[in-house]
Amino acid sequence: MKARENWLKGIQISKVIQFLTYSDVLMMSGWGLISPIMAVYFTDKIIGGSIAVAGLASTIYFLVKSIVQIPVARWIDKRHGEMDDYHVMIIGSVLITFAAFSYAWVNYPWQLYLVQVVYGLGGAFSFPSWLALFTRHVDKRQEGLEWSLYYTATDLGAALAAGLGGLLAQKLGFTTLFFLVGIMSGIGTIFLVGIVSSLKKK
Repeated sequence: MKARENWLKGIQISKVIQFLTYSDVLMMSGWGLISPIMAVYFTDKIIGGSIAVAGLASTIYFLVKSIVQIPVARWIDKRHGEMDDYHVMIIGSVLITFAAFSYAWVNYPWQLYLVQVVYGLGGAFSFPSWLALFTRHVDKRQEGLEWSLYYTATDLGAALAAGLGGLLAQKLGFTTLFFLVGIMSGIGTIFLVGIVSSLKKK
């Protein structure tokens, strides 16, 4: 116990790191509820759905995110201060939340592809800006610890969610599950408000 107390002694994590982690735990846990079973939804619940549709939907998300996030990252890097990063991150988080709710109304493949475009745009806006803010506010000489704490928290949340997702979909249905994911993503977005006072507004 004494060794553990010494290991924890003196650890102080900045407010920005804390709230960025809280936000991601909520958002990634929410999406973790549906990620393992999305292929089932794409193939069984969508009119005209198939394994090919599921694969194309995944491709659209990664393609949109990959193409858009580099220009977004370049744009925020060229601007002074951190409020531009924050606003871009909020836009991305809102788009991700909107995509989660939108799955509940998807009936045809073309609707699914459209939602995947929105989801990809959300990732392209939120990931570079989130990473920029997290990187700038990591406490010196605690870089490994704070990144490890972040990944431990998000991985544990995702692990728990993965186990619950299939059960909730079976008991409550996919529509309810999508709303739950949207609500968790929305709450995660709200948590980002907690970092505003700590950002450099130059």
